[in-house]
Amino acid sequence: MYYNKEIGVIFQEFNTNPEGISQKEAEKRLQEVGLNVIEAEKRINPFKVILHQFADPLIYILLVAAVFTAIIRHFIDMWVILAVVVVNAVIGFVQEWKAEQAIRSLQELAAPHSQVLREGKKIEIESSRLVPGDIVFLESGTRVPADLRLFEENRLEIDESTLTGESLKVHKISETIREEIAPIAERFNIAFMGTLVLSGRGKGVVVGTGRATELGHISDQVSQVKSAPTPLQVQLNKFSRWLGLVILFISLGSVLLGLFLGRMLFEMILTGTALAVGAIPEGLPVVVTITLSIGVKRMARRNAIIRKLPAVETLGSTTVIASDKTGTLTKNEMTVQRIWAGGNTYHINGVGFEPEGEILSEGGEPLKLEKHGALEKCLRVGLLANESGLGFTKERGYYPEGDPTEVALIVAANKAGVETESQTILYPKIDEIPFESNLMYMATLHKNPSGNNNLIFVKGAPEQVLDMCDFIVSSPEGNESPLLDRELIYEKVRTMSLDGLRVLAMAYWKVPEEVKSLDDTTMKKGFTLIGVQGMMDPPREEVFEAVNQAKNAGIRVIMVTGDNRDTAVAIGRRLKLVEDENVPVLSGNELEVMADDELFNRVQSVNVYARAAPIHKLRIVQQLIKRGEVVAVTGDGVNDSPALKASHIGVAMGKGGTDAAKETSDMIVTDDNFASIFDAVKEGRVVFSNIRKVILFLLSTGLAQIILIFTSLLLLLPLPLLPAQILWLNLVSNGLQDVALAFEPGEKGIVKLSPRQRDEPVLSSLMLQRLVLIGIVIAIGTTYTFSWALQQGYALNHARTVALTTIVLFQLFNVFNVRSETLSIFKMSMTSNPFLFFSVISSIIAQVAIIYVPALQMVFRTEPLNINDWIAVSLIATTVLVAVELEKALRARFRK
Repeated sequence: MYYNKEIGVIFQEFNTNPEGISQKEAEKRLQEVGLNVIEAEKRINPFKVILHQFADPLIYILLVAAVFTAIIRHFIDMWVILAVVVVNAVIGFVQEWKAEQAIRSLQELAAPHSQVLREGKKIEIESSRLVPGDIVFLESGTRVPADLRLFEENRLEIDESTLTGESLKVHKISETIREEIAPIAERFNIAFMGTLVLSGRGKGVVVGTGRATELGHISDQVSQVKSAPTPLQVQLNKFSRWLGLVILFISLGSVLLGLFLGRMLFEMILTGTALAVGAIPEGLPVVVTITLSIGVKRMARRNAIIRKLPAVETLGSTTVIASDKTGTLTKNEMTVQRIWAGGNTYHINGVGFEPEGEILSEGGEPLKLEKHGALEKCLRVGLLANESGLGFTKERGYYPEGDPTEVALIVAANKAGVETESQTILYPKIDEIPFESNLMYMATLHKNPSGNNNLIFVKGAPEQVLDMCDFIVSSPEGNESPLLDRELIYEKVRTMSLDGLRVLAMAYWKVPEEVKSLDDTTMKKGFTLIGVQGMMDPPREEVFEAVNQAKNAGIRVIMVTGDNRDTAVAIGRRLKLVEDENVPVLSGNELEVMADDELFNRVQSVNVYARAAPIHKLRIVQQLIKRGEVVAVTGDGVNDSPALKASHIGVAMGKGGTDAAKETSDMIVTDDNFASIFDAVKEGRVVFSNIRKVILFLLSTGLAQIILIFTSLLLLLPLPLLPAQILWLNLVSNGLQDVALAFEPGEKGIVKLSPRQRDEPVLSSLMLQRLVLIGIVIAIGTTYTFSWALQQGYALNHARTVALTTIVLFQLFNVFNVRSETLSIFKMSMTSNPFLFFSVISSIIAQVAIIYVPALQMVFRTEPLNINDWIAVSLIATTVLVAVELEKALRARFRK
């Protein structure tokens, strides 16, 4: 903790001095501590990554299916199944290989060269050869090459957003910080590796290199953190193991039963093999991938780019969204919202950098500046005591040029009609004192157009500006009087601060015309306080509705920010993340000393975390996951990478996000908007719902075949379907329909359902019951038509054609059953999924072809059906619609 140590102690600790260490000593230390680089993890062996793609129960089932199809000499099917395995392996390999990019992008933040003092001489060396104790120079535009304890600085300002996630520039100091534990964002005398110098100059001693820097610690956390498995991955693994064992048991059981009943061994081996091939939903991995891919496209239209396919479904089961404040819940555009001047309070509407809005009285009435001289003076000081500017292009619109806080003052003045161009001409600037952290104010000297004197305008921290004031503008018209009641001013400032506003005070002083420059002698008591302006980074308008919808959907939204407690609570209250007066908020300092066990209990009730450092965010995520939550985390800085990786869904910001955050994430939000995240959650729920529909549809065919073959064996009937016909059945009744189900739109009210539990099985109890019902109805109906055909005196191949056509039509009707768990097919739009209708028509055409085309008759051993056959099988096949409609109606009645 070098920030709270005197610089002399640090020089002594590192055995160095302001002139730097010797070259010989530097080489010695380099051998001891190593190069100043953030090393990448050991590269993953590509061969091991490839093998890992096959370590999946679903893949095992597919490989077994390929062996079975080879045994029964259906080589085309074998190659198709193997192609599915290879495609899945390639997708998995690419995703896993991308994980290494997270560490590589961290490396790119290191500066290539640095200017250092060694033995009193200023030299330039490779940043990788810096060692603890080196004296490093910083200047505008350079990237900080290592962690430095500053001992000299001149208006040094650094952008630490890559590390802290907060966009405001940080004014650096060289004085010792007295706090025992200070968050990273408040270690003002430390320059962190990888951050960017915006302005000024500085000099510091290296106190950390490579992995020993804050950036290095984050890299270590990223490499050590394991990504949480998605609920879909967990449940599909369980489902696949269960399904594989069941199919193996049933296939073996059918062979043994057939032999017990006197069937021939060769016939029963073919039967068992065909049954296994028919029962294995070999298309499931592909259809799941297709369903997820469709979700990816839908989410992309809503500004959410998915990097890892399983993330699509996981979003739908999210129970907690841990969001940054700046730029995600808020606009990242500082906006003046309240002004106190001349004894009156004013409000300003309109948010962001666009100078559109009105000045309103405390009662909400629009007003004109002519009668409010104090307000006009307050706005003018904020406009002219300013180093920044407001830019505009057609492509970008209005944008800040400089400090967003200063730009907010410019925008507020412009909204009131105090224009930048006219004011700078009317009040030409003579001199200025730029803002410095030790001064806590900025001052500018201007020529007064209405008198033989000059004007000093001052803006800054209220307590500092108040100390310089003896007078106050005491009326709205602009009349002045002695400043007697300072406590009143402090009370106004406190009220604004508690509402989450950042407060700056404005003052002026008329000085003789001879005063042409500003220095310490001119900046003394005698100023007149005009008023204070309160600003904040306001919440996005669309976030209010998104947070409310998230609550209605059973999703908890928590805010983890680097801002102070008051600002965090104010934003939390406005977004209704917290509603009680006694708001439970945890700060970074409290988290620093809190044990994991206590944090485990606290994360259940705390929705706002202030002054949170990277390690705090990671710990919060880990404890939420430990409690069984499915966690989505947003982030844009390097500091967010560990938490993004540890969460179930890491969400990086597309506009302001660093490469490290994007590479670690599962999803990138292109507009940096929380509302887009919730839109993606809604799409994720639709995706999981469609995956369930696909699984129910595929398994119903397999279960029906199992029951059908066992029934035939027990009734001593011939086999109703041959292996080739079973394979055809899987192709024609499942090949297109399962893909078509992936295009189903979301059912009404899906977003209002509570998130599903992380351990909830892929098939719910309702779906299992319906699966059994459908399987039994299809098996009984097919057994009946097969027996009926034999009783009519048809040849065995003709009877098998009847059975095959019956079960194909059963499934084509059944696909409409599975479109909804609860709604009747008569209450669903028949045109909402055109692909489904095209797939059904295509299947009917294909089935007709194998019945009547001679070449296909020979392959599948089918015979032409007559009109009576078609009437019989069509009527029987509709019973699956009747059965499921009755079941849905009964469930609806019981629910009521």
